Amino acid sequence: MRHNESASRRKGKTPQHRPRQPEAKVPPPAPRHQSPRRSAPGRTPGRTPGRTPADRSPVTPRRKRFRPGTRALMEIRKFQKTTDLLIRKAPFFRLVHEVCQTQFVTPFRWNLHALLALQEAAEAFLVMLLSDANLCAIHAKRVTIYPRDIHLARRIRGQDHL
Repeated sequence: MRHNESASRRKGKTPQHRPRQPEAKVPPPAPRHQSPRRSAPGRTPGRTPGRTPADRSPVTPRRKRFRPGTRALMEIRKFQKTTDLLIRKAPFFRLVHEVCQTQFVTPFRWNLHALLALQEAAEAFLVMLLSDANLCAIHAKRVTIYPRDIHLARRIRGQDHL
């Protein structure tokens, strides 16, 4: 579409249509390449000679598709019921060791229970911070948490210096 035609539409004028040309006959498309998972042409899938339809294995049903947001709510309910840690232990321990190496000259040795207590406290802090940020988003009549919600929650808590 040319620029002057779109401008005429904006002004309320009806566009001029071109006369219709007769369509040329197009040959049917060539057969598509069959993937190796599909059966050979002319054979029904799952059918071998000498087997009755009752002997065939049952067809696997399609997986259920949930509406948007349903799966997230199911995960929220699942994680609220459990008391397991959500952050993997090994990456969290590596992070703690890396932070200790950058902050202090002498290397620290950590007890396993001390690292687990630190991880428990870190996860509790994050859960409370995200729940406060969720309240800030709801107050702004939104469902999505933005970084500004987290900044506001930290500012209200008085943890702006971290």
